[in-house]
Amino acid sequence: MPVLEIQDLTHVFPDGAVAIAEINLKVNAGEFLVIAGPNGSGKTVLALHLNGLLRPTRGKVLLDGEPIDKNIIAARKKVGLVFQDPDNQIVGQTVAEDVAFGPENLNFPPAQVGMIVKESLAAVDLSQFATRSPHALSGGEKRKLAIAGILAMKPKIIVFDEPFTGLDYPGVVQVLKEILRLHKTGHTILLITHELEKVLAHADRLVIMHKGRLVADGKPESVIYRAESYGVRMPLKDGEKVSALTWLK
Repeated sequence: MPVLEIQDLTHVFPDGAVAIAEINLKVNAGEFLVIAGPNGSGKTVLALHLNGLLRPTRGKVLLDGEPIDKNIIAARKKVGLVFQDPDNQIVGQTVAEDVAFGPENLNFPPAQVGMIVKESLAAVDLSQFATRSPHALSGGEKRKLAIAGILAMKPKIIVFDEPFTGLDYPGVVQVLKEILRLHKTGHTILLITHELEKVLAHADRLVIMHKGRLVADGKPESVIYRAESYGVRMPLKDGEKVSALTWLK
């Protein structure tokens, strides 16, 4: 049984615009799934349904075989979402307070919250910044803080929405290393990006969305050849377009 299953998922905005339509997708435990597509293809709208931040017009999302609306709080513990702009997730006056926000709202005992905060910051190498203001962190550090906040909820699945946007090279390296570490330690990863060159070599599957629909799904070396026809830039290597097989070596 897949850990996550999306069945005929459709979301229509109040003005009648169809954001996503009839999405069907199964994700197995431990997979590294990359979701690509041009701006406006519905990638973020899809992500917001995975832990109930948006409710579908039609269709459903299942976690471990159960509809997420059966227990939204449990769903949000199992599926962590790291937003494109980490500032949207910062709620604490200090780094430690920010990570503590989730466990505190679940009414964990103070001693347990302290332990979770310590473990989560250590996991992303931010322990030394525990008393610092989150807004004083670099872009890469803010994304790592957002990841720490998600880790504090002990999720099985982590969804990253355009995690490299606005980062310089050191920031990209910081965040990519952390994502790969999380995958290696058993987390299921769903990563939304239009920057395939950064992650394609690490992906188990590549899904492409176009105009609100899922149009391709499979092994990256098979799907990537159809990417440009749907407005997704082919990966570059040494300034040249290359075949997926060459890139993945």
